[in-house]
Amino acid sequence: MGTMEDTVAKFMSIGLSEVKAKETLKNESLSKTLSETIAEAEKYIEKNIPKPMGNLLYHTASKVKTQIKHRIPLLVEYITTGKLDSELKLSAALDYLLSHPADPLDVEKFEVTSGVGVVITPEEIEKVVEEVIAKNREELLQKRYQFNMGKMIGDAREKLKFADGKSVKNEVDVQVLDLLGPKTAEDKEKPKAKANKGKEQEKPKEISPMINGETESRDELIQPFGAKTITELMKTKVNFHKPGENYKSDGYVITTNTMNLLKEHMQITGGQVRTRFPPEPNGILHIGHAKAININFGYAQAHNGVCFLRYDDTNPEKEEERFFRGIQDAVEWLGYKPYKITHSSDYFQELYIFAKELIRKDMAYVCHQKHEELKGFNPPPSPWRNRPVEESLQLFEDMRKGKLAEGEATLRMKVTLEEGKQDPVAYRIKFVAHHRTGKTWCIYPTYDFTHCLCDSLEHITHSLCTKEFQSRRSSYYWLCNALDIYCPVQWEYGRLNMNYTVVSKRKIAKLISERIVRDWDDPRLFTLTALRRRGYPAEAINNFCAQMGLTGAQIFVDPQMLEACVRDVLNTTAPRTMAVLEPLKVTILNFPHTKCVQIEVPNFPADPSKGTHMVTFGKVIYIEESDYREIPEKGYRRLSLQQPVGLRHTGYVIIFQKAIKDSTGRVIEIEVTCQKVSDMEKPKAFIHWVSEPLTCEVRLYERLFNHKNPEDPNEVPGGFISDCNKDSLKVIPGTLIDTSVKSAKIYDKFQFERLGFFSIDTDSTPQKLVFNQTVTLKEDAGKN
Repeated sequence: MGTMEDTVAKFMSIGLSEVKAKETLKNESLSKTLSETIAEAEKYIEKNIPKPMGNLLYHTASKVKTQIKHRIPLLVEYITTGKLDSELKLSAALDYLLSHPADPLDVEKFEVTSGVGVVITPEEIEKVVEEVIAKNREELLQKRYQFNMGKMIGDAREKLKFADGKSVKNEVDVQVLDLLGPKTAEDKEKPKAKANKGKEQEKPKEISPMINGETESRDELIQPFGAKTITELMKTKVNFHKPGENYKSDGYVITTNTMNLLKEHMQITGGQVRTRFPPEPNGILHIGHAKAININFGYAQAHNGVCFLRYDDTNPEKEEERFFRGIQDAVEWLGYKPYKITHSSDYFQELYIFAKELIRKDMAYVCHQKHEELKGFNPPPSPWRNRPVEESLQLFEDMRKGKLAEGEATLRMKVTLEEGKQDPVAYRIKFVAHHRTGKTWCIYPTYDFTHCLCDSLEHITHSLCTKEFQSRRSSYYWLCNALDIYCPVQWEYGRLNMNYTVVSKRKIAKLISERIVRDWDDPRLFTLTALRRRGYPAEAINNFCAQMGLTGAQIFVDPQMLEACVRDVLNTTAPRTMAVLEPLKVTILNFPHTKCVQIEVPNFPADPSKGTHMVTFGKVIYIEESDYREIPEKGYRRLSLQQPVGLRHTGYVIIFQKAIKDSTGRVIEIEVTCQKVSDMEKPKAFIHWVSEPLTCEVRLYERLFNHKNPEDPNEVPGGFISDCNKDSLKVIPGTLIDTSVKSAKIYDKFQFERLGFFSIDTDSTPQKLVFNQTVTLKEDAGKN
């Protein structure tokens, strides 16, 4: 390619500005393709490539997909010979080639579709524009120059597919002027903007990112901007390939049989979108998995498709039945119903047959290198790589029959991954019974071998996975094509990471064994079972995932962003009640009734249509200790010796009369009188209270870790255990709560007025309710 200066000069020679040329050079893939395109053009034009032609060459290099790069010489020939003389024709040519990637090329159809030889005369343009104006004449005369001229230009260009856009616009302008005459002063006035109340302001244009050095061609299809719901995100912000158009995806590998396989695939699926969520059943799902669930199930749902729940159960040593149940429960809790529940083990026989076929094609071999020899970035090549096919077939059969010991042999594929890893393992020996297949097998396939083949067998259209699997994309395509079976498209997105937590199964197990948390569902964790127990609504988690958007970059998020989504949902779904966490007894000396009375209180004060509940109001009530001060500080607005306070929902104000103290001088009861709010000056504040309450237990939570990244040795030298917040849980066993909640069930959610949102915990009994604090009423200003 020569020096950087030479390359910039070469790019400028086809008409690029110096700035554009240098910007192009930064994109390694585009720079290489453009250099090859220019070199091809120089076979036809020795020097001084005209700028219009140079623009078409640049358009070719920047828009051509990987799977049709072999067509660049053809395109360059048509450009340099003047057969493709506009971007319209070139774009049509690129679309045709992408839709017909396999040889032989039907040159006649290609040229017709691309407009080769099509010349649009000024007379043709004039005639079509006359027809368009005649069609819109009445409205045009009425609105004059306020009429949308772009609509007419678009209509004309639709009839004149390969006409020059500038020429069409000029003709429209001339004929409109002829019909309407010059603009009047009234025509020049700008139309008044219509009222836009209740509508969102126009959002800024979304710009597709370039991530990790990839070209825009893949990542431009995933927008980084979020949406309010998963359905909105998947319908309006994500533009994956259509079913059956796998070959149009950048990087997809096309063989001579690809189009036949895709045709058969479309007959089987009927053009339906098919995704899958493929978790390993060896642990509890966490907040990052919630994003994966929403993407896979959400994309299918938004496009009238289906999503499989497929357990990747190829490692029987670590799989437990409770994890299978827990995964399905989490998926269904988030609101999704699997189209079908499958297991990788369902296909063990098919996978075994595929493995033997791969050996017969000399694309896999039995290797005796030990696990320790294969560790590291650049392990030595296998001395058994070129062993005879029949020998590998026999040894693989010996592996299946249990004739070789664990670690004595593996089956490896003859392929190199993007990351440089050579010959990944396809099968290994494990004398461990499988929870579903028992002792039928003693060889088990790996992820690299299993995943793409199961996707193919289930006719998955979109294999959506996190970015770390990008290095497996080439082996994914290689294996499907090596076996000559249907090949889905793999798309990668950035994983979701939460600050101030750990999600590693090993580390959570350590927290449990150290008795820092009680179990996998401890509400201080970010497993999905923990979030559910704490009271996070599934809808809030789904909305949070939607707001994060879909991008190739990893996302690190502070918990308060999730908490904000939780508040949004609970504000409209969690009925209000009154609870007192630290009770102080109050006796109303002049209570206006002879016995307790029932007060009707709205479940949602802002929306009376959502019903009411009854609250007991009696002579003795309980308020928060913090709502009374004997000596109030400046700005204190609640009850004190000289300051009355209102009681919520009662219509009464209480006025201090006397404080009763214990032997230590602590106030244990106060006596007050009451007066109607309407008979006196409105008080500075209204407080919550309870009367004849239930006693319950409340658990308040703070962050479990003190630092944003407790796993970072630079941030936390002592390790994540040393970073645990000892005050992350506070239990209040003597909380008093209004009796209206006595029939509530586990996971029911309430807003404790003035305190926060709370949910009924699984530890609750008929004798005593236990509430978990879900989130406070507003974000804690101390959390950054």
